[in-house]
Amino acid sequence: MKIGISTSSLFGRYPTEDALAFLNRNNVQTVEVFLESFSEYNKEFGKLLSGIKGDTDVHSLHVLTTQYEPQLYSVNERAKVDSFKILEMAMQAGKEIGAKYYTFHGVARIKRTPLVIDFDRVAKITQDIIEVLKKYSITLAYENVHWSYYNYIGFFNELRKRTVGLKGTLDIKQARQSDIHYKHFIDEMGKDIVTVHLSDVDENGKMCLPGKGVTDFYDLFSRLSDVGFDGAFLIEAYKSDFEKESELFESVEFLKEVACKTFK
Repeated sequence: MKIGISTSSLFGRYPTEDALAFLNRNNVQTVEVFLESFSEYNKEFGKLLSGIKGDTDVHSLHVLTTQYEPQLYSVNERAKVDSFKILEMAMQAGKEIGAKYYTFHGVARIKRTPLVIDFDRVAKITQDIIEVLKKYSITLAYENVHWSYYNYIGFFNELRKRTVGLKGTLDIKQARQSDIHYKHFIDEMGKDIVTVHLSDVDENGKMCLPGKGVTDFYDLFSRLSDVGFDGAFLIEAYKSDFEKESELFESVEFLKEVACKTFK
């Protein structure tokens, strides 16, 4: 079990390569690399990042998901094929930096009309995605996201029954935004959780860094310990959630203290 920071926490402050270099210089143990645009979805950019990361472990890869992930499931075959090509390019970057997992959002639920999911079709395409990732030694980790397919309890189970090799990413911020307590997502994903995105919220509902708000991280960590979690805790914040970048590292230290008391 490791505790680290996503480069997305520095989105808007530094470009991807500088964010990774900054985290490495400050001895962050593990990171999630957030690729921000199409020009970063390629082997060459992955090589650039590989030369920057030093001894920092890259646990997972994340992308600006709405750029191509929803189209992986498109009924338009041309759009689907194009999106799978972009997926391949992003995974080439992921392999270069040694990412073990791909944090995945999937389809965006933009329309307000009722949605009936064809799980057989969605699972078949998801398995196709899993097989692409295997070529790059990367595992798919489907994330609960309030504006995507996985914004309710039951979706992950239906997908897991129909696929092989699926893992999960728990995001407690997204759980709050879905009005579902994170414990229910833990109950559903269980031992298949490999990544946890962490944030906090103050008494007024404003997001902040872990340890600065009212979230009971002892409860969260205990529940994850109970299901055998052995992945990475990653702070995923917005630039408005903190003033000084040093606060990120204070938050990491806070989380390490919680982990020491809850993971045996």
